[in-house]
Amino acid sequence: MSKYLTDQLTTKRSWTGVWRTNPELFLVNYEEGLIPYVGILVEVLCKPCQSKIPPLRVMVSVVEPFSSNIANLPRELVEEVLNGEDHCVPLLEVYPIEEQDITVNNIAQALENGRFFYDFLWRDWDDEEECEDYAGLIEKRIQLYYDIQDGSIPGPIGERFKKTLEKYRNKRLELIEYQNSIRDDPLPVEAVECWKKYYEILMLCGLLKFWEDMRLRAIGPFFPRILKRRKGQRASGKIVTHIVAQMMTTDMINNFSAETLIQQHDSLDAALDSCYSGDTVVIFPGEYQGTSLGLLADDIIIKGAGNRDDLIIFSDPAHDNFVASKATKVTLMNLTLVQNGTCDGIVVIESGQMILENCVFKCEGTGVCVLTGASLIMKNCEVVGAQGAGVELFPGSAATLEGNEIHHCSNVKTKDMKTLLGGINLKVLPPPLLKMDNNHIHDNQGYGITILLPDKLCYVRGDDVECTAGGDKREWDLLPKAMQNLSLEMNTNKLEANTMGDIGLIPNS
Repeated sequence: MSKYLTDQLTTKRSWTGVWRTNPELFLVNYEEGLIPYVGILVEVLCKPCQSKIPPLRVMVSVVEPFSSNIANLPRELVEEVLNGEDHCVPLLEVYPIEEQDITVNNIAQALENGRFFYDFLWRDWDDEEECEDYAGLIEKRIQLYYDIQDGSIPGPIGERFKKTLEKYRNKRLELIEYQNSIRDDPLPVEAVECWKKYYEILMLCGLLKFWEDMRLRAIGPFFPRILKRRKGQRASGKIVTHIVAQMMTTDMINNFSAETLIQQHDSLDAALDSCYSGDTVVIFPGEYQGTSLGLLADDIIIKGAGNRDDLIIFSDPAHDNFVASKATKVTLMNLTLVQNGTCDGIVVIESGQMILENCVFKCEGTGVCVLTGASLIMKNCEVVGAQGAGVELFPGSAATLEGNEIHHCSNVKTKDMKTLLGGINLKVLPPPLLKMDNNHIHDNQGYGITILLPDKLCYVRGDDVECTAGGDKREWDLLPKAMQNLSLEMNTNKLEANTMGDIGLIPNS
């Protein structure tokens, strides 16, 4: 790619373009959403700068009269920054002005090709790691690009991916520059600093790989979602009912006993921040933001007063998750939750038990996730629109589902059937426990219920151990055994119109 871009540069001696660079280079305090870049009109000399450090750079000078998208940006500051860079800037940060001539148009197209290649197809670690199926890897990266473009990945989450990629590149450059600054044998402190920078790069590399794998992307982040301490009960032992409403009337509290301690809040977040274990939050009809729902650490009840369709809670796009709990027991009742811009599960139960009753979950990321050791009781709920499974049970988890409707989930555009997790997805070893009664699971991509098996699964038959490998034709004969081994209890459930069938096994290869 570097040779391709260099060859294109040689076709024109100089041209005019806009240098778009990170605002941090010129501005101290700025709002990212309002100032995505600082643009400066420059003349480009079409010869690459001699630099041992990537990326490919090109020599520029400020065009007269001075022009920038930032009002009152001092020209002296720009010249100072350019002098510090020897007037060499990254080639892909320069955008040619259109309609200069056909040669410049060709250079502009070449630069767009280069940006697409480095942003979505190429990773620095591709040269360092062996990959047997590089074509498949490129296909995943192209799919990621289209998922961002068509909105399958919400805009704020797509921006977060781009920032992570940019941060990875900057950290890698920092490491290269730091290594080049070391002369002779490194001092112990220099060696430690190199290792610190290297491991930071590895962490960012892992996050980017996580994005590229559709199945991992459907699960959510690897790091703990809740970094909040449990409060426990109040020192006084008193239990409070928190009312969430903009205005209160006497009718709102008619159903409470005379001894009930009531505290009123304008917002749901304020109510949740005031809760201690044992408290109840009662939400009256309206639309609310639910940032603090992602930090549930105490045993509380959150319920709507009135019709669930009139109680709508939206997620905060700035956060990865919507509802996350590590409390011993949390209950959500009579609510509609609308996921907006978060990529994690609409509800994630990290530990303890969560009860969901008479709720609607309109997903944009993934569905309800029950992690290892956690349990879920879900009754009379609706889960719709998840990119992953509507309900996902991790190894060693437990769930009881009664009277729910799970539909139009696993909406991922892919040719790989293994990434279609269907309505309900079960991961085994150790097996999760699932009890189902009177559920309606329909119109999901994949199976209604997907059992995700390891590469090799063994069953005990008498004194013998019988194993099957992933992809073995006989694994479909083992479905009844898998259901029995998983303690999967199903009564009077209705499964229909799921693209791959009602219940199926998929090897986790």
